[in-house]
Amino acid sequence: MLFADVIQKKRDGGELTAAEIEFFVKGLADSSIPAEQVSALAMAIVFKSMTFEETATLTTAMASSGTVLDWRSEDLGGPVIDKHSTGGVGDKVSFLLAPIAAACGCFVPMISGRGLGHTGGTLDKIESIPGYQATPDFELFKKVVKSTGCAIIGQTADLAPADRRFYAIRDVTATIESIPLITASILSKKIAAGLDGLVMDVKVGSGAFMTSVERAGKLAKSIIGTAATAGLKTHALITDMNEVLGQTAGNAVEIAESIEFLTNNNREPRLNEVVAALCAEMLILTGVEKDQGAARGKVEKAITSGEAAETFSRMVAELGGPADFLDKYTEYLPKAAICKPVQPSEVGYLAGTDAHAIGNAIIQIGGGRQQLGDELDLAVGITDIAPIGEMVGADRPLGVVHAASEEDADLAAGLIREACTISADQPAERPVIYETLTAE
Repeated sequence: MLFADVIQKKRDGGELTAAEIEFFVKGLADSSIPAEQVSALAMAIVFKSMTFEETATLTTAMASSGTVLDWRSEDLGGPVIDKHSTGGVGDKVSFLLAPIAAACGCFVPMISGRGLGHTGGTLDKIESIPGYQATPDFELFKKVVKSTGCAIIGQTADLAPADRRFYAIRDVTATIESIPLITASILSKKIAAGLDGLVMDVKVGSGAFMTSVERAGKLAKSIIGTAATAGLKTHALITDMNEVLGQTAGNAVEIAESIEFLTNNNREPRLNEVVAALCAEMLILTGVEKDQGAARGKVEKAITSGEAAETFSRMVAELGGPADFLDKYTEYLPKAAICKPVQPSEVGYLAGTDAHAIGNAIIQIGGGRQQLGDELDLAVGITDIAPIGEMVGADRPLGVVHAASEEDADLAAGLIREACTISADQPAERPVIYETLTAE
């Protein structure tokens, strides 16, 4: 078939057949459909959307475009589960959830992506650790999951290769926000990973792709419903992304905050609540625990006992990173040449932030991609970020920029100031978790 006809059909609002979608996915996987045609269809889908049937077909076709893992032969002795976030600024939850859930008796084969639009990528962040093999072969991946309980990796060439290419093209063509495309991208990787269950973190707010609770709910229901067609039991939490999650945003700086969290030295309250809620849901979904109280207690013990931190340390070492990374992470992580506090434009309460703009500020100084193939500066980012509701002024900056040059630091500082709203009145508190959705 002529792929231009497929593009035109979707552009005009038509419903694609299974044969047309499978033709598209095959062309994605073997690169026989050029990037310009892929991006044209993606844009048509952004404007005309897809039916539930189209989304389910796209999901299963992309999942089947490469290897599909089967953990049953590994005799793991526990449930295989994962968590996935729709993307946010400062979202380092994966580095916390994977080892915590593993310390609680789960097995977490976490297959993650690179930065998408203004949001940072789990894979980019984990590559801040020197020597870490982010795309190991399947044998090593399975070995690490079995021996440590978790492994955080990226898509290999064999795992959902159609999605891997589609994801990269969408990242640089303003075709990210489509609910069907987000659904298919997420679930194709998770189905290929051979999971027993999945917990979704659907972000909502200025730093998320879904800026309203209503749209976030639609995405959550789309993911839960589509996952059910493939037999993948899925729960979803809608969580707040109207400000940076935690106190850092960037690549290496988020790994540093993750270590501080896992070693129980610094657990920023909003980040802690998201981690606790998601991990508890993982334990309930898999039947490891029956209620929230017991699940949260198990999560807390995994952190305070040091078991989660040790699990993370073993994972890093078995995937090629330093064996003493937990103790010497500040020596191993890359550091920016310039660290500069961002003073607010006036004294007052931080009343609001445009988290999307803060994410873009990091991209502007090299911490994210502006076009396909860009090399990242993993050291740049923002630390000590003031939370909404805090008094800011000369003694409390909005944050500290880590940049490669004074010019970049000043650029980012200006963008951060523009993204922040200062008020004489302290703003009302917002919920961290808006809603929990299940298939039941």
